[in-house]
Amino acid sequence: MSNVLDIGESSVIFFASFFDGEMMIIQHERVADNVYFFQSLQYAQVTAGVIAGPDMAVVIDTLAFPEETAEIRNFIDNELQVPVRYVINTHYHADHSWGNYQFPEAKVIGHTLCHEQLRTRGIPALEAQRDQNPIYRNVEIVLPHITFDEGEMNLQVGKKTLRLFPFFGHSKDSIAILVEEDRVLFSGDTVMSLPVIVDGDLDENLASLKRLPKMGLENIVQGHGDIILRGEIDDKIREDIEYLTEIKKAVKKANRRRYPLDLLEETTIEECGKARVLLGGLAPALHRQNLIGHYRNSYGETPLGSEEYYEDR
Repeated sequence: MSNVLDIGESSVIFFASFFDGEMMIIQHERVADNVYFFQSLQYAQVTAGVIAGPDMAVVIDTLAFPEETAEIRNFIDNELQVPVRYVINTHYHADHSWGNYQFPEAKVIGHTLCHEQLRTRGIPALEAQRDQNPIYRNVEIVLPHITFDEGEMNLQVGKKTLRLFPFFGHSKDSIAILVEEDRVLFSGDTVMSLPVIVDGDLDENLASLKRLPKMGLENIVQGHGDIILRGEIDDKIREDIEYLTEIKKAVKKANRRRYPLDLLEETTIEECGKARVLLGGLAPALHRQNLIGHYRNSYGETPLGSEEYYEDR
């Protein structure tokens, strides 16, 4: 099975996975008592979460394709057997928010800018996808009913306290959710296997990452990728900070060239400390977007390439 999903700045090929001859579209596991993690096996290892109490559940993000979010819904209905009261969107991107409509009884929570971006960018993007891909024919954008733009917001789910707070970097509307009692952080895409800042801000992402060591976390559920365990957190944060720092250096160096795009294209992901196999092999393309996006954000223009560069393309 293969297809293409256009989310934000790029089009990405996805593939289904198989187990014992049957197609699997998501996997899930228990992170802590009544805290669950879901991961797509079709699109870039994108993740979602569920926190359950005795009389309600909260969903954190929805997945890229309707059938995946339906699997989360089925798990809640059949295994947890409690109603979904809230859906929290960590940010507006399609692979985290387009499944809101599958929880019609729930109130959607997000950053104030998440509401704005879904309204101005999400709705037109969905219309374009409907023309290209029939699986989105019945999808509807559901805007956040409850928003905040600074400070924190708390939700009580049984004996668990969810602390929502801005966590910028990947996008201007990014938030994170801390399960206080379990010290589990749902980070959204501000933490993922490869930092992606083309729709956000590199310095804000660095600032968010530098907050993490002081939080005493047991696990991080990153926006794309596997769960980060307590013993892995410090190394992961250090690696991401080093990667973003190398992006800054490369862009600054490129700006001193007559044709900055030539140098940016020569700056490999390995030179910046990351592996090209991350995110199912999508990492090199996302790395290129990071370089060009940070150049554009820093200097207000798209980097220019030489005639030789364009002749080679």
